[in-house]
Amino acid sequence: MRRTRLFRLGVPLAAGALALCACGSRDKGASASGTSATTTVTIGFDAPLSKDLAAVGLGMKNAAELAVNQANKNHTVPGVTFKLAAKDDQATPTIGQQNAAAFAADDDVVGVVGAYNSSVSAAMQSTLHQAGIVQISGANTNPALTRGADYKSAPKRQFDNYFRVITTDDVQAPVAAEYFYQDLGIKKVAAVDDKKVYGAGLVKEFTEAFTALGGKVVVHQSINPDESDYASVVGTVKSSGAQGVYYGGEYPQAGALKKQLVAAGFDGPLGGGDAVKDDAVIPLAGTKAADGIYTTSDGRPVEDLASAKSFISAYKAAGYDEPYGVFGAYTYDATNALIQAVKAAADTGAPAAKELRPKVVKAMGSVTFTGATGQVGFDEYGDSVNKVISINTVKNGAWQDGIKVFTK
Repeated sequence: MRRTRLFRLGVPLAAGALALCACGSRDKGASASGTSATTTVTIGFDAPLSKDLAAVGLGMKNAAELAVNQANKNHTVPGVTFKLAAKDDQATPTIGQQNAAAFAADDDVVGVVGAYNSSVSAAMQSTLHQAGIVQISGANTNPALTRGADYKSAPKRQFDNYFRVITTDDVQAPVAAEYFYQDLGIKKVAAVDDKKVYGAGLVKEFTEAFTALGGKVVVHQSINPDESDYASVVGTVKSSGAQGVYYGGEYPQAGALKKQLVAAGFDGPLGGGDAVKDDAVIPLAGTKAADGIYTTSDGRPVEDLASAKSFISAYKAAGYDEPYGVFGAYTYDATNALIQAVKAAADTGAPAAKELRPKVVKAMGSVTFTGATGQVGFDEYGDSVNKVISINTVKNGAWQDGIKVFTK
């Protein structure tokens, strides 16, 4: 895009600090901080905003928008107005990569919040890294995104611009395995995944942990998430001798799978990760058939956290049509972390938004605050330092959240 003329902002900062400059729209009126001009910078947002996962993606977008609106209202970064530019990736890696390229080409973009799917973020990472744009997710859980394919034996930071405020599959899947084996008394499990990065990775982690405890994964099947008839998989599971099913994937397919398992006479529990924990899974499975779904989710239930009360209240007051869902509060914290990184980068003085990007990347690693979900901060790999996992279940057609909480 055309480069906007550079200019200086008269923002009062610490002694010796330079004033922030950025490209974007300029307001000739006085800002709340007493400056003669303000500048607008863009925060990119990427998630599935249409098709099967639209409900979760829209809740995440709303949460990011809420954080941006509050930052603007409170003048969190003096002299700067934030704008959210949301793009729909349709849960498709190739579209996510195209969105990343569009963000990289936009000189006003200082950072990107997203994606929802680990596979989509994997497709975006290289492009955003090359552009020096910080990427922060409130939903990605695949460990390889931060620590590489050998994340257990030889972890290595993959991209210094990538961060997340949610913990990873190698933390939550072993919790699920422990709960199935010890609390539910399940010794034989059928594993099913949706062939995606998130789902396959989750099943891999669950299988290793469950086997180490003494359990047995008697069969491993995969479904096509674009199909709705899982008769072949259901038949294999039922004849395998499995006492329960662990599913690596997302709530639309999990609901359909649970419905078809119950219809076939299989009455064992179905476990899953945080992407299964959605209100929509209950009607998809059917109110009665949904009973016996167990999921892990990051952190304690948001509604139980004192730190989340203001977020919940503000979200409701904003009148959004969609619920914030499992990842809304995390996306809210991710967006606020990015805003705090921009604030820290601005305090060092910087020119146009495009040239501000590397300073934001550097600042992000030191960001720490108490967010809606609890402590927000990052380790040397860009992973969240908050490693709390809750077990949730559907009983009598409704979610019961946080029936057991693990701190790792």
